[in-house]
Amino acid sequence: MQQLLGHHLPGFVRALSIIIGLFAALDRSTGLTFFRHAHADDRFSLSEIASGVYVHLGKTELMTADNDGDIANIGIIVGHNLVAVIDTGGSVRVGARLLDAIRARTSKPIRYVINSHAHPDHMFGNAALAQTGAMFVGHANLPQALAVRGPLYLDAFRRSMGPRLIDEVKLIAPTLTVDRELRLDLGGRVLRLRSWRTAHSDSDLTVLDESTGTLFAGDLVFLQHVPVLDGSIRGWLAALDELAQIPARRVVPGHGPVADWPAALADERRYLQRLAHDTRSLIAQGVPLATAVQSAGATEKLEWRLFEEYNARNATAAYSELEWE
Repeated sequence: MQQLLGHHLPGFVRALSIIIGLFAALDRSTGLTFFRHAHADDRFSLSEIASGVYVHLGKTELMTADNDGDIANIGIIVGHNLVAVIDTGGSVRVGARLLDAIRARTSKPIRYVINSHAHPDHMFGNAALAQTGAMFVGHANLPQALAVRGPLYLDAFRRSMGPRLIDEVKLIAPTLTVDRELRLDLGGRVLRLRSWRTAHSDSDLTVLDESTGTLFAGDLVFLQHVPVLDGSIRGWLAALDELAQIPARRVVPGHGPVADWPAALADERRYLQRLAHDTRSLIAQGVPLATAVQSAGATEKLEWRLFEEYNARNATAAYSELEWE
């Protein structure tokens, strides 16, 4: 959080205020199956994308009561002895469905719940997994991010989604934090966790399953869903080259489909470069913020879902940062 504030507090506050307003075959080696609830309204799908690695793909939508906040991708990694969960969804209801899906097919203990960053769509489901006794894991900045932003998130989403879904949410800070790198052993399967400097947010964490070369990138990677900027556009662009060096075969983005790595970075890189270029040009021309955000990045409109919902907000965050260069 300190990195994000820096000496540019007015720009940070503008960007923060905008972000707040949104938001069946048994595997013998793991004992986990694809699983769906019996009732249509409670469907929770898991797909095995590599041996022992399962993904639930969130909807490419805004976070609403109608979708229970089920808009972010969720991961499950099963080792010989232990299970790790990566993100828990945007409500306790989603987290409970996730837990049911795991418990229905494996008795292995859930040892780690890893939160990729502080945004509600990725961690409002935490309370559903707290009962397992799992250790919560996150970026070293995550406790501070939750302390500062968490109550604001709860208030904002209580208004937009209603108390039925939000009153049961609990802000659970990690008891194990990652400063640079941490390795977790699930039994014959090692996960490499890495914390990142401020980029998409100030608490971004990636998880690499070394056994299968599967990278869970959180919201450092978006596919199809337009990237959402809540940190530093300069930091995010700088992180892309380092991200590309991670020795993965495939990536699970925070939003969007599983894809080959590192080719999955191409569209996001293009968008962020265009947004930064346009914003710098408009600032140099003396175009005020309210006008600049209507055109910065506009040539990317047809390439992304939810562009109208997020691009102007991204441009506001970018302008607030880049005007101080």
